[in-house]
Formats: sequence, structure tokens, C-alpha cells
Amino acid sequence: SSVAVISDGTFLVDGGSYFGQTPKSVWELQMKPDRKNRIRLGLNCLLIQTPSANILVDTGAGHKRPGKFRDLYGLNGNKLLKGLKKLGLTARDIDLVLLTHLHFDHVGGCTKLDRSGNAVLTFPKAQYAVQKACWDEANEPNERAKNSYYKDDFLPLQDQGVLKLLEGDSEIAGGVSTKVTDGHSAGHQVVLVEAGSERIAYVADLIPTAYHLPLGCIGSFDQSPNETLSG
Repeated sequence: SSVAVISDGTFLVDGGSYFGQTPKSVWELQMKPDRKNRIRLGLNCLLIQTPSANILVDTGAGHKRPGKFRDLYGLNGNKLLKGLKKLGLTARDIDLVLLTHLHFDHVGGCTKLDRSGNAVLTFPKAQYAVQKACWDEANEPNERAKNSYYKDDFLPLQDQGVLKLLEGDSEIAGGVSTKVTDGHSAGHQVVLVEAGSERIAYVADLIPTAYHLPLGCIGSFDQSPNETLSG
């Protein structure tokens, strides 16, 4: 397998939310916030090419949300397809889209708006795989989670018959597997890749930046921080 990181761009999120109980006086030395206390994060995706398939892990935020939403998050995205093109691929070359979870900044690019304003599949030849627990939460989120999900990002996957629901740790392809971590959301999963002698982990929002590697640094979005810590 070969692996490449592809960026869909960047966005801004509240630094306090992402650093949880870590004081601002500590985390602002590592990631300087803007005047609205927001830090800039990458919308990073992963392309895994095996002998039999092109697998895309997460799809960034896409470009469906209105201008007011983009301003709120300082969203500078919609670069995923350009990144694929640089690697000689088009959207039709993706065989599987593997989703770590269904928050808008990871799945917004699964669909795009057609000329009539309807959400259609961005990757028309692909199957889309996500944990069933994550799917269930996204369709019936509680009050804390509801602002992270937008159903036009993921319901078209079910409508078009390309949705594959996983239940627990899963073998995806030779050398590619997922491990359920929960925490950041129900059914949040990380992707593990064996590429030659290398072992690669795409950890998504379990460890959103290198500054979250210290065990005590768990964001306030995490649903069960003590379980994440002990896991």
C-alpha cells in the first residue's frame, strides 16, 4: 500500500473547546488564537492505494454550506479534488470512502450540490463505510452534538445504496483496518495502515494536533474523556 495526505484546506475552531481543561495561558503558546479565540486546523484526508483499490479516508468540509457558515469557521476548503488531481486521480477513481466519523469537517466533502441545489455524491463510483454507532448518533444527535452534523453530508449515501455500516474493529483491505475509539463521537474510529515496513495511524479527532499527545490534553468535545484517557 502507498499513503498520501491530501488537504481539503483549513478552518477555525474555538481553541478552548479543542484544548479542554488545558489553560489558555498554556495552549496559546503552542497555537496562537485569533481575536475570536479561534485556532486554525487542517482539514486533512488520507489516500491509501492498494493493489486493488483507491481508499479515501475522510473528505474534509466540502463546499455546500452557505457563506455565513464559512465565515463563522473561517473555512478555507474545497481543495480535496484538486489534491487528488495532483496525484493523477479524479473523483471517479475512488473505490471506497472510509469515514472516521460524521462531523461536518470530516464528511462535508462526501456530497456536493448539483445545479438544482440537491446534494449528490462527490465520489460516484465509491462505497462509503462508517461505524453503525456513529451513523445512529448522527441521525439522532443529542443537544450537545447536533451542531456538528448536517444530514445532507451523509443521508444521500444511504439513499443511493452506497452506505456500508461497520460494527466494531474491521479489516477493510489487505494491510488496512479500523479500530473503534469512541470518545470524540460515538463510533469514532481510527484507520491503521501497513505500508511496507511502516505502520501508519490516521487518528482523526482522537488526537487532532501534535499538541494533544500529552495524555491530559483531551478536548471538551470528547463525550467520555476519562474513558478516552484510560483507553
